[in-house]
Amino acid sequence: MTFWICARCGVEHENRPAVCAVCADERELVPADGQHWTTLDELAAEGQTIAVEELEPDLFGLTTMPDVGIGPTAKIVRTAGGNLMFDVPAYLDDAAVAAVQGMGGLAYIVASHPHMYGVQVEWSRRLGGVPVLVSEPDAGWLARTDDAVELWKDDREILPGVTLTQPGGHFPGSTVAHWAAGASGKGVLLGGDTIFANPDRTSVSFMRSYPNRIPLSGAVVLRIAHHVRRFEFDRLYNNFRGVIPVDAREIVLRSAERHAAWARGDFDHLT
Repeated sequence: MTFWICARCGVEHENRPAVCAVCADERELVPADGQHWTTLDELAAEGQTIAVEELEPDLFGLTTMPDVGIGPTAKIVRTAGGNLMFDVPAYLDDAAVAAVQGMGGLAYIVASHPHMYGVQVEWSRRLGGVPVLVSEPDAGWLARTDDAVELWKDDREILPGVTLTQPGGHFPGSTVAHWAAGASGKGVLLGGDTIFANPDRTSVSFMRSYPNRIPLSGAVVLRIAHHVRRFEFDRLYNNFRGVIPVDAREIVLRSAERHAAWARGDFDHLT
């Protein structure tokens, strides 16, 4: 089956509209030279590959080389009960599928939000119909459907010690994944860009749009932080290569308070 991949965001489409709806939204952008589409065959002919690396024991990163779409680093959490792909590359080939099968395959595929859908249905089909969990509040953004797609909301422990939850913010159904066994048992939060690890490695950001610099309100940011404080986690990964290596839970709470204070005007005297 031929399907189309938006060259800007990397999201798969059953049909090829004039403009990708994900990119036309205020959280993303249509390039100045207009909408462009590609296919897996075209990408393969250009020499596209996927790099696989171990980020820590039982956590792997998959990154398209060079970038396809937004170019995230997808994460695979390996557990004795099955594996989770959290956020999805916008490309796959036989080598990438073989690498994932070598880790034990996948039990679930989950995107943190619609920008990270990638070619999730294709990954599912190539790995035998793996369930693709899609946040119910964001289901309207799906541009390619499949019997493997399953809607969900609230909290869901999908594997022993691996829990999905929807703090919202960036999108109403924006999802993070808590992995209790990560960071040597201290806990890992896969924050996507719902809670985005900053380059300084000591703070995080909360935005409606990153490329267009649209912030969230202080009230929403505090809601997100309080939503995830229920979980114990020492480390946080964003949906690219950013990481908060230690004290991540306290850094999330402290960063949320800072964001809210600036939004209230507490620091206007510094501007």
